[in-house]
Amino acid sequence: MNIVLAIAAAACALAAVVWGRSTRMRYSLIAKIEEDVKAAANSQDSFVALQLARLALRKEMHTTILYAVLALGFGVWAAANNETDSVTLVAIMVAIPALISASWYRTTGNEMAMARQRLRIERRAEEALEQENLAPKAWAGRLAPDELPDLRDFEIGRVYQAGSGLMAGDFFDVFRVDTHRVAAVIGDVAGKGIESSITAFQAKYLLRVFLRQFRDPAQALEELNEQMSATGHSEEFISLVVVVFDTDAGTLRFSSAGHPAAWVWHEREVQPLRSTGPLLMLAQGSSYYSRELELDMGDMVVLYTDGLAEARRGDELFGEDRIATLLRRDPTVAPDVLCKSLLEAARNFAEGPVEDDVAILAVKRI
Repeated sequence: MNIVLAIAAAACALAAVVWGRSTRMRYSLIAKIEEDVKAAANSQDSFVALQLARLALRKEMHTTILYAVLALGFGVWAAANNETDSVTLVAIMVAIPALISASWYRTTGNEMAMARQRLRIERRAEEALEQENLAPKAWAGRLAPDELPDLRDFEIGRVYQAGSGLMAGDFFDVFRVDTHRVAAVIGDVAGKGIESSITAFQAKYLLRVFLRQFRDPAQALEELNEQMSATGHSEEFISLVVVVFDTDAGTLRFSSAGHPAAWVWHEREVQPLRSTGPLLMLAQGSSYYSRELELDMGDMVVLYTDGLAEARRGDELFGEDRIATLLRRDPTVAPDVLCKSLLEAARNFAEGPVEDDVAILAVKRI
């Protein structure tokens, strides 16, 4: 009997040592959290964490004391050689930890309140993070929509791929200006982040207004440049190309503000639609001009942002010529297939993902 009691005493003593070490570590952690609370005086989350850590410390202290009392009791019982009143000794061994637990009963309600408060804080943090993750998608849906209008006489393809940034400045638009005219626009705001996305959003929808106000896209770009330059964002620039298709006149008229060359398939040739003026927001009073080409059945225009042409493999760029070559290879291909093929070709060339934002828009007269 004495050997069993001695073994029990040793086991409880070992448990008391282990829990004692844990208690010391918990105490050190509380000291660190207290420093954080002092550094962030108004941090509710840090304060809750401190209170929960203190409650956990009390539990570990209670466990340590319990095992220490049990070790002492079993040791005394074994040494007493059964001469001690067993009932009294067991009562003492159980009563002491029980009284300690009872003295902390008030902390149970506080612990539950703290746990509920922390759960609310974590839920709010999760909701904020979810909103933060949804924001870029919401902006992308406005700047580069998945659904485009079903326009009679035209077949439209598009591809949009966000780069490594959280918010993009690339955008495109296709809409009917009037009964016989359809406008296709693609642009890119220099920079990343929410500011660039807001600028892109403003430019896209202001241009809709000006293209309905002015028949010449160059005039619309001049008015857009004046309005956007007046915002005072001197660090931002916009490259943009707009093409207006006139099915009644059988023409397309375009104007480009410092944008990479678009390409048009016409009369069995691929022709570039190069810049006809400087970047938007570079300077107030900038002048732009338009060019006009014939528009036949089966003609197709390919617009894109610089992320496509600047896909990189080492020091070599994918380049405009490869884009023209892909269009020249099969000009009868469906616009959506062409857009996907261009993006896939850029990825294959770069031997990996294209890091910059990429927007591609193809419009074919049918």
